Amino acid sequence: MHRPLDIALVSASDLDGEHLQSIHVRELARSLARPRTDSDDGHRVTVYARRQDPSARPRVRIGPGAALVHIDAGPARPLADDDVLGHIRDFADGLRRRWSGAGRPDVVHAHGWLAGIAACAVAREMDIPFAQSYHGVGVDDRRAGRTVHPHRDRLEKAIGRGSDLVIAGHAEEAGTVVRMGVPRPAVTVVPYAVDGDHFAPTGPAMPRGDRARLVMVCDDLESADVETAVRALVHVPGAELTVAGGPSREDLENDPVVHRLRLVAKEMHVGDRVIFLGRLPHKTLPKLLRTADLALCITPHQPSPAVPLEAMACGVPVVATPAGGHADEVLDHITGLHVPARRPVEIGRAVRRLLAEETTLHGYSIAAADRARSRYSWARIAAETIRAYHRILPVPEPEPEPEIAVEEERVPAMAG
Repeated sequence: MHRPLDIALVSASDLDGEHLQSIHVRELARSLARPRTDSDDGHRVTVYARRQDPSARPRVRIGPGAALVHIDAGPARPLADDDVLGHIRDFADGLRRRWSGAGRPDVVHAHGWLAGIAACAVAREMDIPFAQSYHGVGVDDRRAGRTVHPHRDRLEKAIGRGSDLVIAGHAEEAGTVVRMGVPRPAVTVVPYAVDGDHFAPTGPAMPRGDRARLVMVCDDLESADVETAVRALVHVPGAELTVAGGPSREDLENDPVVHRLRLVAKEMHVGDRVIFLGRLPHKTLPKLLRTADLALCITPHQPSPAVPLEAMACGVPVVATPAGGHADEVLDHITGLHVPARRPVEIGRAVRRLLAEETTLHGYSIAAADRARSRYSWARIAAETIRAYHRILPVPEPEPEPEIAVEEERVPAMAG
C-alpha cells in the first residue's frame, strides 16, 4: 500500500466561484483527502490560489485533510487573465516560500495555464514532480470564438513540455496536447467527475407542464448554440425548450442575445415553447434537470464536460454533439444520442424519434444514471488521479532485508 502523499494543487482562480475549474479543484482536493478505507488516512492536500478577497484568511480548511492557502499576488480582487499574468512572478515567489523546508510537497498539480506558469517553474527549480491540467487549451478556445491572450499558445506549449505529466480531461484534449509537442507517454486522460449525491434522479424538482421538456444548461447562449436548438424545436411538435444560462433572470429583458433568440423563436413559430430562465445557481440545477425528458448539449466547439454528466446523474438522456468530453461521456444509443453540430433539422428529427420511443427513452435514462454513478464518481476520479501521480513519483528504494543471524552449528568432539 502506498503511503499518504502531500499534494499541492495550484490554481490562479478563486475556488469560491461556480466556474467548472473552481468546482473541479475544490472537489478534487476534498476527494483526494478523503480516506478510501477504514485503515487509510487519506492524503494531505493543500490548494494554493491567488488571493481575490482582501478579507479572506491566509489558510482555510475546505474539508478533512484539505486546506486552501491564499497567495498574495497583485490586488486582492478578481482580475482578467492579462492582468493576472503581470503578477505571476509574485505568485511563483509565494509558492517558493511555502514549499521551502518542511512545506515541500510530494507532487505539484497545477490547474489552468496561468497557475501552470508559476507552479511549473518552481517545481522544476525545486525538483518536485509536476503535473499540469489545462482545463481547455488556447487553440480550442480560439476555435470556439473566444478571445485568447496572444502569448497563451506559446506559454502552454512550454508548460506542457516542462511537465512530468499532463492530465487531460478527455481524449480530444489529450490529442491537442500531443499536437502541441508534449510527448504522448507524458499525457494521460482523467475525466471530470460529478457529485452523485447532489445530482441524482430523485429529489426536489421545479414545476413543469404536460409538454415534453428539452433542457439546455450553459454559460454563454451564443457558444452553446441555443439558436440551433430553437430551430430544431420546429421539428419536435409539442415539446418545449427550457434554457438555463446567459444573463441573470433580472437582466433577461435587456440582453441583446436573448432578444435575438426570441425573435428567431417567434419567426420559427415556436416562441410560446421556448423558456429562458437566465443563469441559475449551480446548486439549483438538479431541480431543473429532474424535470427534463432530454438534455441538449450541442455546442460545436469546446463544450463543458460537466453538463452531460450532471444531466446523466439525474437520469436524463443526453443528445450531444460528439465534441470534446461529450464524445467520451455520452454513449451513442446507450445513454443518449450523438448528433451533428448546427444541423437543426437532423437534431430535431432525432429528438422527435427518441421522445416517441418511451421504452427506449426509459432505458437510456437508467443507463445514463448508472454510467454517471459508476464511471464518473469522485471516488473513482480521485483514485485515477492518484494513480497518475504515482507514474511520476520517484520509486522508493527497497528497504534492506534484515540480516539473519545464523547460529554456528557445534560439532561434538569425537572420542579419541
